[in-house]
Amino acid sequence: MLDDSFNDVGSDNSNQSSPRLRLPSPSVDKIDRISRPGWKRNSLTPRTTTFPCPGCEHDVDLGERGINGLFRNFTLETIVERYRQAARAATAIMCDLCKPPPQESTKSCMDCSASYCNECFKIYHPWGTVKAQHEYVGPTTNFRPKILMCPEHETERINMYCELCRRPVCHLCKLGGNHSNHRVTTMSSAYKTLKEKLSKDIDYLIGKESQVKSQISELNLLMKETECNGERAKEDAITHFEKLFEILEERKSSVLKAIDASKKLRLDKFQTQMEEYQGLLENNGLVGYAQEVLKETDQSCFVQTAKQLHVRIQKATESLKSFRPAAQTSFEDYVVNTSKQTELLGELSFFSSGVDVPEINEEQSKVYNNALINWHHPEKDKADSYVLEYRKINRDEEMLSWNEIEVCGTSKVISDLESNCNYAFRVRAYKGSICSPCSRELILHTPPAPVFSFLFDEKCGYNNEHLLLNLKRDRVESRAGFNLLLAAERIQVGYYTSLDYIIGDVGITKGKHFWAFRVEPYSYLVKAGVASSDKLQEWLRSPRDAVSPRYEQDSGHDSGSEDACVDSSQPFTLVTIGMKKVFIPKSPTSNEPENRVLPMPTSIGVFLDCDKGKVAFYDMDHMKCLYERQVDCSHMMYPAFALMGSGGVQLEESISAKYLEYQENM
Repeated sequence: MLDDSFNDVGSDNSNQSSPRLRLPSPSVDKIDRISRPGWKRNSLTPRTTTFPCPGCEHDVDLGERGINGLFRNFTLETIVERYRQAARAATAIMCDLCKPPPQESTKSCMDCSASYCNECFKIYHPWGTVKAQHEYVGPTTNFRPKILMCPEHETERINMYCELCRRPVCHLCKLGGNHSNHRVTTMSSAYKTLKEKLSKDIDYLIGKESQVKSQISELNLLMKETECNGERAKEDAITHFEKLFEILEERKSSVLKAIDASKKLRLDKFQTQMEEYQGLLENNGLVGYAQEVLKETDQSCFVQTAKQLHVRIQKATESLKSFRPAAQTSFEDYVVNTSKQTELLGELSFFSSGVDVPEINEEQSKVYNNALINWHHPEKDKADSYVLEYRKINRDEEMLSWNEIEVCGTSKVISDLESNCNYAFRVRAYKGSICSPCSRELILHTPPAPVFSFLFDEKCGYNNEHLLLNLKRDRVESRAGFNLLLAAERIQVGYYTSLDYIIGDVGITKGKHFWAFRVEPYSYLVKAGVASSDKLQEWLRSPRDAVSPRYEQDSGHDSGSEDACVDSSQPFTLVTIGMKKVFIPKSPTSNEPENRVLPMPTSIGVFLDCDKGKVAFYDMDHMKCLYERQVDCSHMMYPAFALMGSGGVQLEESISAKYLEYQENM
């Protein structure tokens, strides 16, 4: 669909800037996806519903009919056919009705969709018959009827023009369609008005031909200047890097010389020490000399020589008893520390020219099903856009190439990240073609498995007298009310009030899954984890007004000594959270002497691996595993929660584009 509105560029106040560039034409695959039939409104398969119009350069909503709901552009078809005929001038169109050999055609009948020579046309279109009234044109191969039909009412011709929507319509569109309350005009009136506007605009452009040529010349000069400046900038950059290379080579040479000098000195010391010890061997050096002295029979001569020799022998004996190398073999003092220089080189960039470095907000940046990165800029108005870079960090510290995303705001949601991986994020600001240095990198660890989406089940075991569930079913609160007050007398006999259970509305039978939740700081006691369907039926079908904590074994972290008797693979696992603490039980497979009490994280994650029969609890702030144990997954498993006293649990919301819009509004 082409927009028939035109700006009055002929006025003196018209914008004389360069014309807009035409959008690239869509690919054949995209057209095929748009026009492919069989798409349903409620289909989960995403479908492209917009299409860039090559005439007005605006995105057009195609709706359910796709390209079949668009008008034919007969004007463009005529122009194309005109150029095709010019291209086929050297190749004649032959008559379709002549007997072999056919003659060159002189006319084409639009009603018959055939080409004729003069003789055949007279034969098949005789005077006085209906065929004599057929429409004929010059020789052509395009026999599509030049009739503009309504895309909404396929059997009706276009005969009116809607001034509000600026598009041709039929009389049914005006009577009871989408244009019933719109102002319409006749096609002849619209034709006259739009043709006058178009002629006026063309005359204006023709009158400005000299100005256009002048601007083209100016653009050519700017292109040449840009090319020269770009080459000059490359030469300057090469010069700067060559200077850095020279400094590095100089430092490399001095460092290697120092290492070689130290190595030579140490080897000399070892050589001297080795020669001394070789002298202690029989018939060698000092020992051989001493043996010869012992053969001396003259007492005075022997005493004179043996005194000094004895001192040397004693020193050699002492050094032999306390052997110590003359030098160190380690070169730890000669390890080159390049961490600071590496960081500086990694931030090497162009002069920012006043564009400050943006800073990533670590508190507002998080990772769940997707990654949400927030940053702030000291002088936000000075930056036109930002480039967010991220890359995966392998376990062997190997750095992959950076992925870049251009962002107009100060936050972005990154999707399609791999599970259980470290990712580095950084951002830089752009002002025109000048960019700031990159911000400091933020390292985030993705969850160990894909995020499992569920809501609280308001039917199965839900106690509406004690629990309050919000409309979205992603938050539950436990209120200590009158029922708890009446049950308080049981405390006199050593009993507590029962837990109120609530579970997720979706079960798990296989695979790896991860979900997270937040416990309100004022919560007295909350248990969270997983439980099998049969265990939940046992809990929910046999409600007790009072339950002893020594009788109700959950995951082995209650006060009784029977914890050690709990099977290492049970059909449920719950951890206790309350009073801003997390109570981590002693794992059956660990060597920890006792239970642990840790500060309550802001958010707690649960990782269930049904294939291996394991469940783990994570600190979402650092994506650190706090507790892991075996669990029996032979039945369907459900996320399970239990509350007692005042408390609240909020399921972690998935990160999406809508989540980002909500955060920005907040």
